[in-house]
Amino acid sequence: MAGFSSEWLALREPADHAARNPQVLAAVGAYFAGKPSLSVLDLGSGAGSNLRGSYASLPERQHWTLVDHDGDLLALARERLLAWADEAREQGEELVLTKDDKTITVDTRQVDLNKDLEWVLGWQPDLVTAAAFFDLASKAWIERFVAALASQNLPLYAVLTYDGREKWKPAHRADARMLAAFKHHQHTDKGFGPAAGPEACEIMAEAFRKSGLAISTADSAWLLDGSREALRAALAEGIAEAVRETGQLDAAAIAGWMEARRSATSVLIGHQDLWARPV
Repeated sequence: MAGFSSEWLALREPADHAARNPQVLAAVGAYFAGKPSLSVLDLGSGAGSNLRGSYASLPERQHWTLVDHDGDLLALARERLLAWADEAREQGEELVLTKDDKTITVDTRQVDLNKDLEWVLGWQPDLVTAAAFFDLASKAWIERFVAALASQNLPLYAVLTYDGREKWKPAHRADARMLAAFKHHQHTDKGFGPAAGPEACEIMAEAFRKSGLAISTADSAWLLDGSREALRAALAEGIAEAVRETGQLDAAAIAGWMEARRSATSVLIGHQDLWARPV
């Protein structure tokens, strides 16, 4: 699976947490409200942002297993969680964290989810989570994942799945062509076969409808305004690099678009949150 830099993950984390849909998160919290403890399996966990964005709505005692293909990011997750917690200690391979009124133990596992998906889900967590992940996976992998999840009656809380919306202000004449080329790049193989890209949200929803699990979806778009200048700039460069790789626009058109984006005042990037659970 294609990796992401620690700098990019750190830059996007505040925007991710601000965009997370509060109604969906509240519904997840309500579902587990009667449980004194909860085990969570976080897929494609990166540097641990999903834990930091979710923990406050979950039960008092939590055990998180962070799963990623990138061992360096898992090591970074441990560092950032140790710094983030009010109190922290290492207990063998696990971290034991105190944050606000929560006690959180954390385990990290380096796993190839393309090869070992069913084995990982066989750990039988109370909740499976993922953030900004499923648009990187293929339609076939998503359908395989949903089937495996449904067969074990496991609930899923998935946030920030890219849905293809993009609106820059002020607009530029190359916006539509840049977005079309970027979406083309989003469908390239990220390690699971041809990626679902912006179609991932609908593919997941349809797969869950067929599986019999109940689902709720809601908007979790980024709105990057004046307070998110560094993230806007990094986003524009990332889009431009992806478009260069497609060869669909010439260098002059990309350069002109990038010049305009340096003075952009805001951008909306569409995402969806999903909550699926047994009925």
